[in-house]
Amino acid sequence: WSIGIYFGTSPFDLYSPDEVKNPVLTSKNVNDVRADFVADPFMIKHGPTWYMFFEIQETWSQLGMIGLATSLAGFKWEYQKVVLREPFHLSYPYTFYWNRDFYMVPETYQTRSVRLYKAIKFPFEWAYEKDLLSGQDCVDPSIIFYNGKFWMFTSTIKNDTLDLHFADTITGPWTPHPQNPIVNNDLRTARPGGRVVEVNGKIFRYAQSCTPSYGNEVHAFEIKSLTTESYSEREFKSHPIISKTGVGWNAFGMHHIDPHQIEKNKWIACVDGYQKSLIFRKEF
Repeated sequence: WSIGIYFGTSPFDLYSPDEVKNPVLTSKNVNDVRADFVADPFMIKHGPTWYMFFEIQETWSQLGMIGLATSLAGFKWEYQKVVLREPFHLSYPYTFYWNRDFYMVPETYQTRSVRLYKAIKFPFEWAYEKDLLSGQDCVDPSIIFYNGKFWMFTSTIKNDTLDLHFADTITGPWTPHPQNPIVNNDLRTARPGGRVVEVNGKIFRYAQSCTPSYGNEVHAFEIKSLTTESYSEREFKSHPIISKTGVGWNAFGMHHIDPHQIEKNKWIACVDGYQKSLIFRKEF
């Protein structure tokens, strides 16, 4: 897995531009640990700088940790360092800004919990705050604030179910939605595939298709009803938003997208892609 940058007129119409040399980050850019791959990128802009947090799978431990890269315009990226490491696997560093603080909710399924981290000194120092959910092997937790509440989507390591929880504050308590699982027995649409976004007052979530293989492509779903009592969605387009290209760094799969609007009718997104090699690469 490696990381690329796409541009487009919307978070659903994106392409690899000629002025960006994709992939912008690979395991070869990581210089403080030996890495098998980089994946699951999330960006956030603070001042003039884009900060990208992403999974690094360390070769020696075969555990994921969270790395950081920076860019001014999003075209070229400079790797910084590992910013979060635990004795268990970390990936999918869902990063956001709320109430004048930076937060991260990475995937920590090996602890059977969803853990909240807060930046003590952004972007390099992060501290564990609390468990948001516990007793569940949640993967790829994805959060959005909408209509006065926080909403969190999580899947499981089987990749075929999607649950929804809600809370009044980021620290909870978090309540399971009465319609859980909101997606059941569906490898194509259940597992989150990036940031949940609000576009013109409408909410969209991304799902990575895990059929016929893990991390095959990413689809978008428009959420039609999102309340504490009801949930409904529809697939936004009949084709994937991003998918394998058959050649190069993303020849065999793409499973993640994090789009951001930079001006009217112009979006930037970090994505990841898979190219087969002779090196064994863990999926989680």
